[in-house]
Order: sequence, then C-alpha cells, then structure tokens
Amino acid sequence: MDDRATLGQSSLRVPRLGVGAMTWGEAHGMARFHPAKMAYGGAHGYDEEKRAMEVSLEAGVDLFDTAAMYSGGASERRVGEPAAGRDILIATKFPSGFRFRAEDLPEELEASLGRLGRPSIDLYQHHFPARRVSIPSLMEHMADAVEAGRVTAVGVSNYSAEQMRRAHSALAERGIPLAANQVEYSLLHRQPETNGVLDACRELGVSLIAYTPLAGGLLTGKYSATNRPGGFFRRVLPRYGRKGLEALQPVVALLEEIGHRYSKTPSQVALRWLIQNPVVLPIPGAKNGKQAAENASALTFTWTPDEVDALSRATIAWRE
Repeated sequence: MDDRATLGQSSLRVPRLGVGAMTWGEAHGMARFHPAKMAYGGAHGYDEEKRAMEVSLEAGVDLFDTAAMYSGGASERRVGEPAAGRDILIATKFPSGFRFRAEDLPEELEASLGRLGRPSIDLYQHHFPARRVSIPSLMEHMADAVEAGRVTAVGVSNYSAEQMRRAHSALAERGIPLAANQVEYSLLHRQPETNGVLDACRELGVSLIAYTPLAGGLLTGKYSATNRPGGFFRRVLPRYGRKGLEALQPVVALLEEIGHRYSKTPSQVALRWLIQNPVVLPIPGAKNGKQAAENASALTFTWTPDEVDALSRATIAWRE
C-alpha cells in the first residue's frame, strides 16, 4: 500500500498517517481545563514537541492536525513555530469558542493564520456542527476562502452522514469537494461503521480522518486492572476502570500476538488496522519524539486480510 494518498477528491496528497497536536502548547487560564488537558495531562514542552515533528518528518509523516480551540490557541502557535518556512501540511479546525456564526468564519480564519504564521491552511475543518449554524451558509464562506487562496481543502469534524451530505452538496455547487470528515474511530469505537459515516465517506469520495485511534491509550497495551492510566477523565470513565480494563485484555492479547509476528507493538497493530482501510487516515497524538516514532512505525509493515478480520471480529462488541 502506498504511504501517501489523495485526501478525498481534493488536490492534497497526504501521508496515510498524521500527527494529532491536541495537547501541544502551554495552556493558560480556562484553557487549562480543556478536556484534552484533563484527559491526557499537559504538554511535554517545546523541545519535545519539536522533536515529535522532526521524527515524524523523517518518517514521511508531514500532516499535523490542530485546532483553534486546543490549549486556547496555543496548539496552533506551537505547531506553527517549528513549521515556519517548511513544506509541512497543517490541518486546523474552527471555531475558537462556542459562540460562533457562519459569518464569523473569515475572522476565525485570519486568527488561525496569524497563530500558525502561514498565508494559507492546507485543510480547514469545521470542528463540530451546531443547530444555529447553517451548513450551506458556512460552506459558502468556506468556498470563498478556497477561491481566495486562503484554504486549500475543506473538511468537517464530528459530522453525521446526513450533515456530511449537506456540506458536500453545498460545496459541489461551487465546484469544490468536501475532502474529509474527522470523527472518532478505533478498534474500540467503531460507530462510524454503523451510523452511516463510513459508508457516506466511501460514497461521496471523502476521507475519514480518525481521531483517538488508540482509544485514549487503551490499545497501547500499557494499561491493565493493576496499572490504570492517569488523567482526571481517564480515572473516572468506566472503560478505564478495573472491569473495563479486564474486558479489554483479550483484545490486547490479540494485538500482542499479531504484533509479535511482525516485531511491532500493540499500538502499531491497532493503527495499522485503520491504515489498511484506504478511506481512513488516523491521527494519533504525539507529545514527544518517542511517541511520534512509535506511531510512524505503523507505516512500515502490512499484514494479511485474515489478521485484519480477526481483529475486526475480536472487537465486534465495540461497534454499537
């Protein structure tokens, strides 16, 4: 399988794996209580995040995903700093807060460009749908940004299949493709297979960007009933409790078994399960160079359809 692909039907050629920069940057004020910070803890600092970028680039992973809302804008600034003057693909999302109208998009776009220090954004995504925001109106503003050369490709995030179709239709009237829908997808969160999103991506020629592809660390093999993860949210959610972690052990054991055949870790096998689907592009987070190298190694092997099927069957309970 080629390690690069076209993002949807856009002009962007992207790696089959990206880097999630949700925790990058030093958060201040209320941004310290963003769910990402509460779940995974704070940043590892500029040097480690720069190292994560360098290691990723060495492995051919040159797509970095951030958002105006992450760390109160600090994530965009942190991604932009080491990316300055380099041929790097940056995906970001808007809005920066919850009070947003479609007509606010130009202002949001300029603010993100300023924080990133770039004249244009490779993939600009609406972070989450809202009843008060008209999708057709929003896509008109997105199309304007593309025609102005400020955005290369248009994406959405957390959109349902029906919302995707509305965005796709509105953009098509301007001759612009909907490139991607970023949703949660992993072996332990397989709802895109049952809620119509994955089918709609295939039908419309849209890439599915999978966030939280390692299920918040559950697929790394690091955690067990006697070694629970840190972070406030990961301490209180049932799936991180003793019973949840015990139920997960057969899946981890299968990841380890498959990984042993290829000298790969459970997390690399879990990422490869997504990569093997030509519609899907996972974006695991990487706080430091070690994590970036671990993630990128998922691109260095392939496996059999029988092994893919075995993992799919072992996690069938997580489809609903």
